[in-house]
Amino acid sequence: MGILPLQFAAGDSAASLGLTGRERLTVTGLEDGPSPRQTVTVTATSDDGAQRRFAAIARLDGPIDVEYYAGGGILPAVLRRLAAEGPAPV
Repeated sequence: MGILPLQFAAGDSAASLGLTGRERLTVTGLEDGPSPRQTVTVTATSDDGAQRRFAAIARLDGPIDVEYYAGGGILPAVLRRLAAEGPAPV
């Protein structure tokens, strides 16, 4: 859907990192483009401005996942493919 799925690194969890779910997340490490199962750095900023940084795994598990993510998600990819194919024969 165009949203980057992240997995905590082994041994980490929302509880162990002190995350509440209200934080704003910033992901770095994708500047050169995503690759399958890439490790990224996440900065979680809470309402009071406190920040926590941790490593996470970007769960783009294969080349097709990377392609969909880079293109904005699966729906835009399907729409581009349908537009390229032209109208369906009647």
